[in-house]
Amino acid sequence: MGLPRSLTAKLAAQDITEPTPIQTHAIPHALDGHDVMGLAQTGTGKTMAFGLPLVTRLMEAPGRPDPKSVRSLILAPTRELAGQIRDALMTLVKDSPIKIGLVVGGASINPQINRLARGTDILVATPGRLLDLIDRRALRLDGAEFLVLDEADQMLDLGFIHALRRIAGLLPAERQTMLFSATMPKQMEEIAGSYLKNPRRVQVSPPGKAADKVTQEVHFVAKAEKPDLLIECLDKHRDELALVFGRTKHGSDKLARRLEQAGFAVAAIHGNKSQGQRERALAAFRDGRVRVLVATDVAARGLDIPAVTHVYNYELPNVAENYVHRIGRTARAGRDGTAIAFCAPDEMGELKDIQKALGTAIPVASGRAWEVLPDPKAKGRGGPRRGGGGGTAKPGAGAGAKPGGARRRRPRRAA
Repeated sequence: MGLPRSLTAKLAAQDITEPTPIQTHAIPHALDGHDVMGLAQTGTGKTMAFGLPLVTRLMEAPGRPDPKSVRSLILAPTRELAGQIRDALMTLVKDSPIKIGLVVGGASINPQINRLARGTDILVATPGRLLDLIDRRALRLDGAEFLVLDEADQMLDLGFIHALRRIAGLLPAERQTMLFSATMPKQMEEIAGSYLKNPRRVQVSPPGKAADKVTQEVHFVAKAEKPDLLIECLDKHRDELALVFGRTKHGSDKLARRLEQAGFAVAAIHGNKSQGQRERALAAFRDGRVRVLVATDVAARGLDIPAVTHVYNYELPNVAENYVHRIGRTARAGRDGTAIAFCAPDEMGELKDIQKALGTAIPVASGRAWEVLPDPKAKGRGGPRRGGGGGTAKPGAGAGAKPGGARRRRPRRAA
């Protein structure tokens, strides 16, 4: 593919000998100096798709960055993804003069300022902390020759649109830009227009497509019965790594305590945790000291832990595309994985949106779909209730539920 032998040797040492589809299509364009827009699902090797040509081009144009300047900038939406990008690139620049820096929120800013003072070849950053450093005059971007926006759609989801607009104005017009995303929302066209010039578009899977090796299933279960069903499911594979997704920070902590009481080695990560706490939790999960990680959508993208065998959507996401990103945390590096969703009565709307985004129905593992009845208080709107009559599968079956499932309740909107 035109990569230096020194890089291919480092890849071979990691047992990486064949490129993934996104790498096959994106790397040649990037090596030729073109802007690249890459669309691919999570877990398909996007980091190396931009990392290999970036490091190659820096090696071909040796030089030292000026103080407080960067030669290349990589923007990522979350601390976890930024850290993983840095770690992946470190394996490529080992024994070379190329220096990589990391600046993210949740960590002390003064050490970051001190490291930036010497100049940086590759800076991996989250948008908020990057602008903090620019406002403190600890960094400037006018010397950046290369720019990468990774998981750009999630940056929009997290409200970074204004930060991205401001950063675009601080970069030199003459540069090479690579933008990678799993989906292409309407606002992305604006971002692409601001950052890219005549880009080569690479798409290796339809937006919203789930990883091929993920086995999916859904349990229709009353909200109050979810903890017991989760414990029963987790108990079947205690020696394997499981990632459990909730919606809220408080709810994730509460669920983690419940699982700990049930005898599981568990940790929780979310936006209220400090950077140190999140890093320690992820390290313990990676090496198996923690077998169950409870997380909010802060971990839905970028987490690259190939040993994760099961992903549980304990609470369905409000944004259908996030379901795809969540289940993309398993079946990585060519392995198989299982994604299990729990659907309570007030989540039928979310489930329908998810299945629409997937273009297929998720197989039912237990229970039966909650019936959506008209809401007399809102014309044209409905709330989910349990369907009645017939069938042997009951909502919450296998979780100690009584036949017939949950009692009827007034419809509620999802939080």
